Amino acid sequence: MKSIQENCGVFGIFSQAPCASDIYQGIDLLQHRGQEFCGISTYDVRIHQTTHHGKVINSFTDMDLEHLTGNWGIGHVSLKERQPIRWIANQGELALAFSGNIINSEELFREMMSQGKSFQKAYDVEIISKILLETDDIPTGLTDLSGRVQGAYSLVILAKEGVYAARDAYGFRPLILGRCGNKYAVASESRALENMDMEVVRDVRPGEILLINGNGFTTLGRLESPRRAHCAFEWAYTASIDSVMDGMSVQAARNSIGAALARRDAEEGGLQADLVAPVPMSGVGHAIGYHGFSGMSYQEAFLYNRYADRSYTQSTQVAREKMAKRKLSVLHHSVKDARIVLCDDSIVRGTQILHKVRDLKRAGAREVHVRVACPPLMYPCDFGISTRSYDELMARRYMHQGDIKTLDMLRQLEAWVAERIGADSVKYNSLETFIQALGLPETDLCLKCFNGVRPTDL
Repeated sequence: MKSIQENCGVFGIFSQAPCASDIYQGIDLLQHRGQEFCGISTYDVRIHQTTHHGKVINSFTDMDLEHLTGNWGIGHVSLKERQPIRWIANQGELALAFSGNIINSEELFREMMSQGKSFQKAYDVEIISKILLETDDIPTGLTDLSGRVQGAYSLVILAKEGVYAARDAYGFRPLILGRCGNKYAVASESRALENMDMEVVRDVRPGEILLINGNGFTTLGRLESPRRAHCAFEWAYTASIDSVMDGMSVQAARNSIGAALARRDAEEGGLQADLVAPVPMSGVGHAIGYHGFSGMSYQEAFLYNRYADRSYTQSTQVAREKMAKRKLSVLHHSVKDARIVLCDDSIVRGTQILHKVRDLKRAGAREVHVRVACPPLMYPCDFGISTRSYDELMARRYMHQGDIKTLDMLRQLEAWVAERIGADSVKYNSLETFIQALGLPETDLCLKCFNGVRPTDL
């Protein structure tokens, strides 16, 4: 298992006017998907490219954007590496940006090394690129990619003929098309399109290969899709709450998931509390859903530092803990003497929620009842950043090699977690309740981090 898995966002656009500023805006709107690196490539007879270590808004200068001439291009934000990457090959000069995780990357790396190929760092994007460059044209390369790569990917490729876009045959990672007049774009989330006053056209279909140019969106092929396997964690945590992916509003999904937690409390005798509060920001939609169903007063218990990054997507545990401390401060007036229902999207390691519960009680909260939108995370994620290893999973430390098969087993886990984080109670959504609340068919979802089942093995 890799120590760091990819979490990132991609953006591509074809326009009749210079596009660098549009790409800059597009990847800035995807910044929540990766805060360590950012990059832009544009085409104007040749490819111009600039990448930075840092956030979009702090890294790109006016001089950078002036250098990035051309009417079509791609952009990327990442947790792990500089993208796009640029190549000169038989197909011409290309740039590629990728979102996802390749499960068999080490196997492919060894195979390519034995064939005499060289790598800078053996990142997934390098492996993908070398597979594409083995063929005479990009559509053929993208078809071959599906046959050799195991895992999740959404990608954009910049070439002289326009921007290619492709999504893996299962549709693990989101990818969405938008347009405005003679401007055509593709992005990891709809918010990057709608906030640029573009109309969302549709999602790229699993296995679809497109060319985006002056003719709009042209489907060049569609790989056979064994089934859909959209990452359920996107709706619970990863995506921005103002996005819509694969027909489902993130806001509606989180409200429904939060309401399911309140429904369980009501069915189990009710919970006497003064207010429901979120762990910002991903807990907000869940807390609003709990509030809507229960009628309990909604109140912020933490002030969110708008200049902080997401703590979960930091690359090390030390960085995660520092960012968690930096991004939230307690609103003492709200929490003093209060009985609080605290809603969060998930519990992974348990460290951050432990500190939040302690912070609230130190500020005078009488009780803190933690309500967790996602079912217990039991398995490492193979297809993205959700979780990295068994050792990091708090629920797995209790369950060891077993799975949660009954409500009684879930209640035992909840009592154990509550004791360790200092909460007065903890409740998760069960997997069945989570799926029902999400509102998408179970057969369309990847739930591997909850149930251990790889959709690719079915």
